[in-house]
Amino acid sequence: MELRKRALGIALGLVWGLAIMLATWFLLLRNASGELISKLSTFYFGYSYSWGGAFVGFLWGFVDGFIAGFLIAWIYNLVNKAINKPKTT
Repeated sequence: MELRKRALGIALGLVWGLAIMLATWFLLLRNASGELISKLSTFYFGYSYSWGGAFVGFLWGFVDGFIAGFLIAWIYNLVNKAINKPKTT
């Protein structure tokens, strides 16, 4: 079975982007200090522990997740082809 790179990239991108956005909103609703999640600004340019920063986190998370999903599917397909070579008789 071959994985579709773009489909897995979009799926993982949405999951990771939504995870960052919803985690930020959840902490904001609970009036948490956000010390840990605000460290994402080190990796995600423009991210801040705020309502608007959650959208920036979603965009960066989507990009990260898409690249990760694309690479996972690509590597999986390479390994799958190498392992399941057609046997010649």
